[in-house]
Formats: sequence, C-alpha cells, structure tokens
Amino acid sequence: MKFCSNCGHAVVLRVPDGDNRPRSVCDSCGTIHYVNPRNVVGTIPVWEDKILICKRAIEPRYGFWTLPAGFMEVAETTAQAAARETLEEAGARVQVGELYSLLNVPHVHQVHLFYLATLDDLDISAGEESLEVKLVTEADMPWDDLAFPTVIHTLRCFFADRAAGRIADGSWRLHSLDIDKPMRPLSSRATVTP
Repeated sequence: MKFCSNCGHAVVLRVPDGDNRPRSVCDSCGTIHYVNPRNVVGTIPVWEDKILICKRAIEPRYGFWTLPAGFMEVAETTAQAAARETLEEAGARVQVGELYSLLNVPHVHQVHLFYLATLDDLDISAGEESLEVKLVTEADMPWDDLAFPTVIHTLRCFFADRAAGRIADGSWRLHSLDIDKPMRPLSSRATVTP
C-alpha cells in the first residue's frame, strides 16, 4: 500500500503505538491500515454416494477440479457464503450442514472453510467460474487433477470418515490443518489421518 484509502496521502510502514507489527500508517489522517486474512468458504455437496465438483474456468489452477468455494462477502455468514458460492459455481442449491474442515493457509493470507451439504436436487450447471460440473464417487474422483491442497485434504478426510461410518452417525470431528508453505509439486497422493 502506498496511499491512504481514507484521505489519499502517502502512508509509511511502521509499528503503531500499542501494536507489535508493522502496518501502513497515514500520518496525515491517522488511519492505520490493517491487512487481515480472507475467508474462502465452500461446501462438500453430497447426493447419495457422490460429491459435486467443479472444473475451474479461472486462475489459479485453471482446468483443475475443486469443491465449489470462493471468497466470503461482507454482510454474510460463512454458511451463507458457502451456499452462495455453491449456487454461483455449480448452479446447485444445497442444505448447508455443519462446518467440516478449517484450513489455515497463511502464505496466501487465507482461511478455507468447508461445510457438509446436501444437494436439494440434480438441477446443476456450470457457472461463470466453472468449465464443467459433475457428480463423482470416491473411485471416480480425479485425484491427480484436484486444484488445491485444502480440497484434497478435505475430501480425503470426508471419504475416510464416511467409510468409517462417522458421517452417518455424526461422530466425525472438525478437521483442521495448517498449510504453512506452498506445496510444490502439488500432489493429491498424500495420505490423511482423519
């Protein structure tokens, strides 16, 4: 940041009084500009034994598969954002359930949250940010073509919980993971201990 979004004057990077981190500070109007992580929210949309996935029509990871998810907007809850993103990306109406995974991705200043969800019907279609949408079983999941480590981890945990009966009986636990650095090469073959 070079200029204050409040008054337009130049900002300086310094630790403000009473703080412990460098911030962009406007000495003209006194505004301290905080940069906070962005929430990426989505769903694990289920229909019988299948999961709804989307092929990305945007970067990053154009052409790779993902769960429907995107950035939370102001004035909505995380669950509302998850339902909205599912509708926008996959044309799918869902009943949003409980929060299933919370993944911290500090190197890109994001927190990813995925909710369990049930599709209302099979009226699905690719939105502007998706090339294609489809329902897949675990056996048909395109593991080598999944876009993000957060999606891979969430799906591995989901399938392990479902196989163990924890989804059906509600005994699963919230899955949390810190991804501290970029995962290169991106591999979906990592195993997960739910």
